[in-house]
Amino acid sequence: MKEKIINQEQNEYFIEPGQIFEVDLFRPEDAEGVARLFRTVYGEGYPIQKFLQPEILIEENATGRTISSVARTSKGDIIGHTALFNSAPYNGIYEGGAGLVLPSYRGTAGIFTQLGAHGQNVVAKKYGIELIYGEPVCNHPFAQRATASQGWITHAIEIDLMPAEAYHKEKSASGRVTTLLAFVTLKPKPHTVYLPVVYEETMRFLYSGLDDSRDIIPSDKNLPALKKTVIKIQIFDFAGVARISVIEAGGDFDTAFIEHEKEVLDKGMTVIQVWLNLSCPWVGRAADILRQHGYFLGGMLPRWFDEDGMLMQKIIGEPNWEGIQLYFERAKKILELVKSDWQQVKEGVSKV
Repeated sequence: MKEKIINQEQNEYFIEPGQIFEVDLFRPEDAEGVARLFRTVYGEGYPIQKFLQPEILIEENATGRTISSVARTSKGDIIGHTALFNSAPYNGIYEGGAGLVLPSYRGTAGIFTQLGAHGQNVVAKKYGIELIYGEPVCNHPFAQRATASQGWITHAIEIDLMPAEAYHKEKSASGRVTTLLAFVTLKPKPHTVYLPVVYEETMRFLYSGLDDSRDIIPSDKNLPALKKTVIKIQIFDFAGVARISVIEAGGDFDTAFIEHEKEVLDKGMTVIQVWLNLSCPWVGRAADILRQHGYFLGGMLPRWFDEDGMLMQKIIGEPNWEGIQLYFERAKKILELVKSDWQQVKEGVSKV
């Protein structure tokens, strides 16, 4: 028999342990159980509200904006969840995230791994998804191991992406939390990419692990004087994060970018990410300008714009380097390269 446990303030529920379960696509009747699961693990502070509000989650799954996989017991209890959703500029690739397992079922028959496999092998085929990526957190190694077990390859690191408050209930973070960006290609798309000269060696290392093929050319072109810069901005107030997508870098890039940066700084953002398109022959000049304004490398983003992208980032204040826990050598090497570039950029900006 299922009983509500005594601690109602934490909104936790007792679910009979040891039940037989299946991993399946989300059904509308699962929504209450998914919301309860998120509250049990994260409390009310989980930043993505659709997973706490059943009616919104039902609508999201009905439209395909979010595609949830659940671990459901024979009694209908929801003990695990993960989802695929589109959050990159190109709508043919989906992010895998919002993965969690009820604490009393963690370690049981690889639930988390089965959920990931369901998304990759069942959901992706059903919806024609071309690439899946995820953001395994770096305040513990569990999610890193789980994504690697599905063949996902780390190509970038997002420094200080998430606020510590998001992990308050599970007490797993002492400061802002860094995440990796790990990718798995489901439908190859060989194409040409241009690498900023300042990052050519580092980017060639990142490309050496790609599960697809690319023609690589150094970027040595000037910004086109007659083109206008086109930029789109996403603001995530709960996380203090702004994402600036450079759709087109024109001759006015420097002044146009500074105007947009001021807009997000005025909103109090503490993390600013910039996405550059590596199919652009003059991307190197854009990267040089960003470095002059305090941005450092994050990594490579396969198929981000359908063609590959590159992440650059700025952190207001000192990053929480000490809180980063990495499991695999590739991720440790990428962090070493990213931190080195952060230091070089910091010293260069301080001399200006």
